[in-house]
Amino acid sequence: MKKILFLCVANSARSQIAEGLARHYLPQDIEIYSAGSEPSTLHPDAITVMSEIGIDISQQYSKSVDTIDANHIDTVITLCAEEVCPVILCDAQRMHWPLADPATNSEVSSELLENFRNTRDQLLQRILVLAELIKAPNGIPSIEFHSSVRVNDLAKSAAFYSWLLNIWPKEWTHRYATFIREDLNLNMVLVVSDGKQLHHDTLYHLGINVKDKQEVVDAFHKAKDAGYNVFKPPRTTWKGTPLHELWLTDPDGNLIEIYARLTPAELKTKPQHEQPTFLVAGTEEQYSK
Repeated sequence: MKKILFLCVANSARSQIAEGLARHYLPQDIEIYSAGSEPSTLHPDAITVMSEIGIDISQQYSKSVDTIDANHIDTVITLCAEEVCPVILCDAQRMHWPLADPATNSEVSSELLENFRNTRDQLLQRILVLAELIKAPNGIPSIEFHSSVRVNDLAKSAAFYSWLLNIWPKEWTHRYATFIREDLNLNMVLVVSDGKQLHHDTLYHLGINVKDKQEVVDAFHKAKDAGYNVFKPPRTTWKGTPLHELWLTDPDGNLIEIYARLTPAELKTKPQHEQPTFLVAGTEEQYSK
């Protein structure tokens, strides 16, 4: 993303607010534009609600989509809800963020201003997400996704996920049920709750299977470079299912396991003590404190 165009009908409220927010929060090397199919004038309440959060858009103005050089735009974000959105013919990535026009459906000035605040806040959160996505580094090449979800009633949950995934569990015991969808590269386990308080989204952990030991190590360095939290550094664990694994936590504290299965040759190196083998020098001392 280098040149982003926000579009609505009048280019007086939604797209003007989006332009101001994007100029403020997105990287400075990204060019931001807004326009409309029936441009009018910048709405004064748009200026007011943006000034409430310290952003001055008073110098912005309404523009016709016909004045935009389509060849220079690589991302188009349309903001119309009930109306017919403007169309610009260009080879660009397209997103649609449908938001009602805050300037309609209210005859009371205080309600109108609150509509503008709601629009501003919704656009702010969307743009904050976009800002983080733009800054995010390249991802991790994955083979399979594995998730473990804690449940209170294994039988009812097994039936629900059987319906949801359209497949019976591959196996189940009194403690867990395992679902495998090879077409989705999905391996999902329902685990009976261990009595501890369930997280708000009940996610026990998400696992991402990568090709080999080196990719686990590479994921560790990528996570560190990106400032993500490492819960346990890359290790080869021998007890249970031998794996090369790395544990991260997401911003909410959910556990993420990045793992690779051992090759037959690697399995032959299993130590008698079966204690984990750390894969990056210095991490044993660093993460054991």
